[in-house]
This record gives sequence, structure tokens and C-alpha cells, in this order.
Amino acid sequence: MHIATHNWMRPESIKRTIERMRETGVDALEISGEPDQYDPKEVRKLLADNGRKCWGSVTLTLGERNLAAKDMAQREKTVDYMKRVVTLAKELDGQIITMVPATVGKVVADGTPDQEWKWLVEGIKEVYAHAEKAGIRIAIEPLNRFETYLINRGDQALALADAVGPNCGVCLDLFHMNIEESDILGAFRKCKGRIYDVHIADNNRFAPGMGTLDFRAIVETIRSTGYDGALTLEFVATVDRTPASPYGDQVETKPVDVTPEQMKFIIDHGSNLLSDTFYTGLFQQSVKVLRPLI
Repeated sequence: MHIATHNWMRPESIKRTIERMRETGVDALEISGEPDQYDPKEVRKLLADNGRKCWGSVTLTLGERNLAAKDMAQREKTVDYMKRVVTLAKELDGQIITMVPATVGKVVADGTPDQEWKWLVEGIKEVYAHAEKAGIRIAIEPLNRFETYLINRGDQALALADAVGPNCGVCLDLFHMNIEESDILGAFRKCKGRIYDVHIADNNRFAPGMGTLDFRAIVETIRSTGYDGALTLEFVATVDRTPASPYGDQVETKPVDVTPEQMKFIIDHGSNLLSDTFYTGLFQQSVKVLRPLI
């Protein structure tokens, strides 16, 4: 196994992200699924210059992106978007994309359970066919009930993957699992052989070791399933605005360019624009806990 990271948690230049990866010992990047935002040639050069690699990408299923939408044109646009995320991962020599099939933050259904399941399967199958040709594996990710009404547990993601195709897998995220799974270790075991990605945060969504999860037991269980891919950092730190804060200066006072959509997404996740120093500390803490375990 190796350590990877997302880059959506702090809007910043991709150059700074990759430099921080090198500085803190993070091996690989799971790049935000915004194909229009990145020049693959530039990112490839930055990764090579810093001795890093691309693990893959993750769909940012925001706004009108939704494979479970009632409107067919909306679903078709979402399929096209997800295909482009697959292409982005391919162009960066990545191996996987993590897919959230329905809009993050949407908790009201557009159709009946049967209708939505049909829409999901149809849409993912089309993305899956594109991914198979590109040599990219798709991992369906469950989110907690407060971020989606669809696909909250590993067994649900596994059922959807089974309906799509034999090479479709799942991504398990510890923060979401801590809310939805009755047995976190058991959920990993149940998905044995189909785990294509693992997202890492503690129970409070801070860096590993800043909450209550037993990472030694978790990593040992993940290893027992035969998984040897990335443990991908996805901490989303709560900003403490009170005098009780133990964290020091958390908030970025000179924010970089950030789109309204990105800003809303981060705030909706209970965070804000984090300072470079604080954010780097979360990387250092993560590597300190995870490196000895892998």
C-alpha cells in the first residue's frame, strides 16, 4: 500500500499541492475530477519533477451532476462528465476513479427506488465501458446519509458494482463508514477483492490519530483483504472559531482564487479555506500515523 491524497480540501495551485506531497512524504495524487481545470501535461511534469505519481481521480458530483436525475439530458451530461474524469485519470497514468453517482448534498429522491436504480446502472455502465477501454477501474463510493440518500454503505455500493460489471469495484471511506456501518472492519472484509480505493480520515474527519479510530486494526484488516492500493487522505477539518480552539491559526487570510462552487462545497462540508501551515500539519500527522502501518 501507499499514501495518496485528494486536493479538493484546500483550493490552491496544483503546483503547491504536489510540492507539499513531496515535503510531507505523500506518494500519490487522487486529483479532483475537474478536467477543464488541469493541463495533463503540466500536472505530469509537476509529478515527475517532484518524484510523485497519480493514483487516479474522483468525481466531484456537484450542481447538476447526477446519474439518478429524473431528467434524461441531465443524466447524459453527467455521464459525459464522468467519462472525461476517466480520460483525465488515463492521461495522468492513474489507475482508478472514485465515483459518487448522485449529487453530493442532495437528499430528496427524483424517482422511485426502481427507477433510480435503473438510471444508476444504465449511466455507470456507459462510464464503465469507457473506463474498460482506457484501462481505468471504477470504484463506487458510499457517502453518509447527510450527503446523499443513495448508496450509504459498502454492501449497497457492492450491489451496484455487481449490477454494472465484473471489474467494477468500491471505494470505502472511513469517515462515512464511521456513521453508516455497524461494523467497519466487517464492511472491509465483506468487500474483499472488490476494494479499489480507500479514503482516510479519523471519525471527526480530521487527520488520522486526531480522533478515535483504531488505525492499526483498520490497516491490518484492509491488508487482510488483499488490497494493496492507496490509502487516500481526505480529511476535512472543522474550523474552530472559539477561544477553546487548540489548533492556532486555521483560516487562510490570503485566499487563492476559488470558484463559488468550490467554496460552497468546502463550507457545506463544515470546513473553510485552511491556512497553508495548518493544512500541511494535517499531512504531516497523517503520514506519521500511516507510514509505520503500511
